Amino acid sequence: MNAIILSAALGVMMMLCSFLVKSKSRFRHIASTGLLVLLIANIADTYGNTLFIIDTHGLLSFTRFGLLFNSIAIGATLIYVLLTGKEIEKTGNYVAEYFTLIFFVLCGVAMLSSYNNLLTLFLGIEILSIPLYILTGSDKRNMKSNEAALKYFLMGSFSTGLMLMGIALTYGGTGTFAMEAVRTFPNIYKGTASFLEILGLLFLLVSMAFKVSAAPFHFWTPDVYDGAPSVFTSFMATIVKAAGFIAFIKLCSVRMNETSAAVDWKMIYAILIVATLLVGNITAVFQQSVKRMLAYSSIAQAGFMLFALISLNDVASEGILLYSAAYSLATIGIFAILVKMKDYTFEGYNGLAKTQPVLAATNTVFLLSLSGIPLTAGFFAKYYMLAAVLKTGSYTWLVVLGVLFAAVSVYYYFRVIQAMYFKEGNPETEVVTPSFKYGIIALAAIIILLGIFPTLILNWLYF
Repeated sequence: MNAIILSAALGVMMMLCSFLVKSKSRFRHIASTGLLVLLIANIADTYGNTLFIIDTHGLLSFTRFGLLFNSIAIGATLIYVLLTGKEIEKTGNYVAEYFTLIFFVLCGVAMLSSYNNLLTLFLGIEILSIPLYILTGSDKRNMKSNEAALKYFLMGSFSTGLMLMGIALTYGGTGTFAMEAVRTFPNIYKGTASFLEILGLLFLLVSMAFKVSAAPFHFWTPDVYDGAPSVFTSFMATIVKAAGFIAFIKLCSVRMNETSAAVDWKMIYAILIVATLLVGNITAVFQQSVKRMLAYSSIAQAGFMLFALISLNDVASEGILLYSAAYSLATIGIFAILVKMKDYTFEGYNGLAKTQPVLAATNTVFLLSLSGIPLTAGFFAKYYMLAAVLKTGSYTWLVVLGVLFAAVSVYYYFRVIQAMYFKEGNPETEVVTPSFKYGIIALAAIIILLGIFPTLILNWLYF
């Protein structure tokens, strides 16, 4: 509850700061301080020190898993603001409002990690999504940003309509919006899944697949990620996407699991996984823009995160948390370097190791982590997701496909490394301050540390 209330309050505070504070740089410092306070408050909540005791009548349920994910999301957002805060200031004239929207997104993230009712799920999705529509179109002078915002709004509205239809049909089939005890009414279909409920859950599945950009509902993602200001693309593709997966997993582990006798949901998940891995990896291979390649690779990464839906066991819970941290930190680092580049094509990275050796070295660490190379956090993240499926004793063929597609991803990530170290060029970059270099070095060190000691995160689940 601390994260929900404080993130909303900090968002309101940032709005007031837009009238009271004139210096753009101060907004960044205020936001960073607010995120640090929010992180401390959420950690305190994890250990039972709740600042706000409110009876939600079962609409919210706060678990160690959800609170730990909140800490990962808030911590990643703090790193994001510290690294790219100056770039946010350059996006437009409404800097305080941008940070306000980020705090409101975190409020939606906290709701999605703790919802216990389909109505709360809908509220969390909307609180998360609406600020993102605005951030996507924040660069008003750029037609691609305006187009991306319109496309994101239309696709988001369509998927929201599907979600509402799914919630209505599910309620018609069960008589309740609650996540647990779905069919407690003996007079309703004698405790079995009804046609309305199955149809409603299918609508919910499609809607959530839209939100996490799983194929074949991914088609909005490349254009939106490519058109949005790069500094906000990294936020959308990491913390926001991870929150969508946490909500998706909870929905599947309760609602879908209740109807597993009527529908083979795991086979549907398997089809989603294969389609997402195929589309994301194969299409990323043919991209000429690093930013667009990262947009398609985010679809491929979503395919790996979908493995948690197949298994739904303790290893999957640990894996999705580690994957959220590893993927978010690496992608934030890559985009922090990307926004410093004048040319987003692969040729724009030619010779970067000679002109900016620190940027090239840290970017290599981030790319290796996304590839799943050992000694980086991404290796254990992928390992846990595959191990979770193996623990179920079935769908071994899916694990083999996952390994093969992970090998394909190495190709397009290493294209950037090849351009930085093995090709001649004189890449143009913006001014890189020493503080920025120290920041990305620290971020790369965290990724390597998590790659060696993943228990630094996982132990929080139990201790």
